[in-house]
Amino acid sequence: MANNEKTSVIVELYDLTITDRKDDRFGRVVTSKSLKEDDLINIAVSRRTDLSPTTLRASLDILKEIAIEEIVSGSSVYFGLGYFSLVVNGVFIGDHAKWDTAKHSLHVKASASSELREAIKATHVNVRGMSQSGIVINNVHDVVSGEDNMRLTPGGGVNLQGSRIKIAGESAYNGIFIINQDTQEVTTIAANAILVNDPSKVSFIVPSNLPAGDYKLSITTQFSTGAKLLNEPRTYVFDYVLTV
Repeated sequence: MANNEKTSVIVELYDLTITDRKDDRFGRVVTSKSLKEDDLINIAVSRRTDLSPTTLRASLDILKEIAIEEIVSGSSVYFGLGYFSLVVNGVFIGDHAKWDTAKHSLHVKASASSELREAIKATHVNVRGMSQSGIVINNVHDVVSGEDNMRLTPGGGVNLQGSRIKIAGESAYNGIFIINQDTQEVTTIAANAILVNDPSKVSFIVPSNLPAGDYKLSITTQFSTGAKLLNEPRTYVFDYVLTV
């Protein structure tokens, strides 16, 4: 690592509802910040004053374009923090079956580089106990594509699985929100588009006019496992970036 300071992360605990034990918990790393490419470029420039932000951006864009071209041409590419290659989803019937876009699709397989794996091993973990909010989204399933934690399809259904995710309470801040990662524009899921609203499962319809891009999904609710709702709404932002 370029920075030799000891790295550390904070882990919070959540109820593990799939087991019979009431004291079973699972850990989740607390996201300390959300960085984009420009943020990384600015950090690099602050460490190396001989580097130009314009040059770094141009170099990164060129390398990304080449990497994408090679990956979609069938190459296995080591780029940045991992290895990338294409895999096929779907079943073929017979030895001479043809490609059917309704049944088959290509997806990217990514695995961490050895440098990243070693850096993770050296990271100190601080477990600070149960999460105060208790809200957690474990999985986002896009019904149309069948993909988990990767995609949102405009006009299609989405199933969320988690804990304490039911939208409840009178606060104007409550609801399901989709945040565009480039523009930071927030799209609110209409109440009549929420089909299932349970503590461990929420289903909704993605707006049909949602523009293409990368999005984060968040839930804000006053739901509580007790008899009374929470006085103040609490928010959980799903870790994965979802592509439209």
